[in-house]
Amino acid sequence: MAQQVIQLDPEKLRCLICLDLLKDPVTIPCGHSYCMSCIEDCWDEENEKKKTPSCLQCRQSFTPRPDLVKSTMLAELVEELKKVGLHAVSPDQSFAGPGDVACDFCSGIKLRALKSCLVCMASYCEQHLQPHYNVAPLKKHKLVEATPKLEENICSRHDEVMKIFCRTDQQCICYLCLMDDHKGHDTVSAAAERAERQTELGVSRQRIQQRVQDREKDVKVLQQRVEAINLSADEAVRDSEKIFTDLIRFIEKRRSEVKQQIRSQQKTQVSRAKKLEEKLQQEITELQRKDTELEKLSRTEDHLHFLNNYPSLSRLRKSRDLPSMVKSLCSFKDVTAAVSEARDKLQALLNEEWTKISLAVTEEDVLLPQAEPRTRAEYMKYSHQITLDPNTAHTLLSLSDSNRKATLTAGRKFDSVRFLESWQVLSREGLTERCYWEVKWSGRVFIAVAYKDISRTGTVYECGFGYNDKSWSLECNSDSYEFRHNNIVTSISGPQSSTIGVYLDHRAGTLSYYSVSETMTLLHRVQTTFTQPLYAGFWLPYIAGSTAELCELK
Repeated sequence: MAQQVIQLDPEKLRCLICLDLLKDPVTIPCGHSYCMSCIEDCWDEENEKKKTPSCLQCRQSFTPRPDLVKSTMLAELVEELKKVGLHAVSPDQSFAGPGDVACDFCSGIKLRALKSCLVCMASYCEQHLQPHYNVAPLKKHKLVEATPKLEENICSRHDEVMKIFCRTDQQCICYLCLMDDHKGHDTVSAAAERAERQTELGVSRQRIQQRVQDREKDVKVLQQRVEAINLSADEAVRDSEKIFTDLIRFIEKRRSEVKQQIRSQQKTQVSRAKKLEEKLQQEITELQRKDTELEKLSRTEDHLHFLNNYPSLSRLRKSRDLPSMVKSLCSFKDVTAAVSEARDKLQALLNEEWTKISLAVTEEDVLLPQAEPRTRAEYMKYSHQITLDPNTAHTLLSLSDSNRKATLTAGRKFDSVRFLESWQVLSREGLTERCYWEVKWSGRVFIAVAYKDISRTGTVYECGFGYNDKSWSLECNSDSYEFRHNNIVTSISGPQSSTIGVYLDHRAGTLSYYSVSETMTLLHRVQTTFTQPLYAGFWLPYIAGSTAELCELK
């Protein structure tokens, strides 16, 4: 029985529908065989389409639909074939399944290949691989792990194995390619090129491994920073909650005291009003009594009685002026006004300090530093619309173009928030993120950023942009640039341009100036730590008609 199965072609025992060995085989009236479930499903689909059941091979139709019975003989043949096939395979071998490389020399059921030969361009199972180990000419062949990509080693033009590498065109070729399209090119054997590339591969691996180690260190640093951030944040939340709770309690205490004082004063004033009311009621009663007696006296006919009693009845005691008594009672409108004024001052103070609080919260960035933009298009993503604050402008500066342009001109009135000594102006907006803006200038201009609390009066070292530790400035002249901070001057060489780009990364502590024309050229970059929001500013000294304008970026 086993010998018969070995001589059978396994393809004869495959189902035409699922292409696998028959499972629960059935033979339909025309003589062809299928898996029971396969043919049943096929006929069910035909029934739904109102078609007559038929054989997929000979197309013979059956009416009515035949009853199917498992073919015992076919089932036994399939089982015997499986047993014989399994016995013929060594324990470390198996049949080729989906995704496996099949042996090219197995007939019928194919075994999984162990090796592929780069000379024969074929893959072999353990049994068919033996000649490569025993036959002398085959021993020289190059064996590799079984691969399904052997066809990639065949030249698509000449159908030859590609054993040569063309360095000129950086591609693998066959010896026929070497005779025509690649004639005269720099070529070596694929093995030689592989050996050289193998050395480069080792260097590449070292770089990659070093990069991995560096990134692992970065990960550890990042994890430590995250842990530190979490601990610091928890501590800050606890402390700030306590501080705000204390502040709320303080306000609640003051609210309670104001309420208590108002109620106490209310009680006192109401008591005074009640006593005054009682006195007034007593006076009214006395006056009404006198009026009644006077009315009665007016009707008497006894002249002597009238004359004797009238003086005493007509005499009235002097009373307090009623309006002055009412005015002495206090009004609580002044209390409401005072509380309202205190609220406004507290709100103004909190709003002024809130930017510092917000900056302190966002100052610690857990992420690794971000790369600075490289092209003007990338910088434009961070463009920021900035306007000048006329309340800070010196009397000799005239603002125009919706407070974007400053011109050195005639004087006008000023107040304490203006720059009184230097011809300067600051922006309205405080800058705490990544920002980019451009300035068009003429004459002589200092393009600066500064803290808001920079002095408005005093010497140039106190209020001049770049002459103190509260400001940074780029001085632009017709033939030169100079950078100033804390009165330290740095001469700068670079292409002259009437447009200067300014890039600020507040968190990273970088401030960069660029000469902008058709391209952007870095003039100077500062690396520091900013402790407050920064404000853009201009200083236009000495040259009348000098202008500085914030460009409207789109």
